[in-house]
Amino acid sequence: MKNSAIKLVWFTTIYVFIFAGLCQANLTLPVIMTLYCIGIPLILLMVYTVLKDDYKTTKTFKDWYGDHPMKTLEGEEENQKTGST
Repeated sequence: MKNSAIKLVWFTTIYVFIFAGLCQANLTLPVIMTLYCIGIPLILLMVYTVLKDDYKTTKTFKDWYGDHPMKTLEGEEENQKTGST
């Protein structure tokens, strides 16, 4: 993702946590509803930005996870077919 998309994700996440915390405080209903009305478009903007982000990668599902870069799914499938581990 571009730097702007990930910054928006972090900002929105922090905003939601702060909003949830402030809901437990003794704030008036208009303040809570104002924060809520700001949060909904913020979440929608975040989702749209992440989905429309022009992110390219060379990784595929065969590469498995980043914490297991040595094995691939393709190699594991072949091992299961031949019966070896």
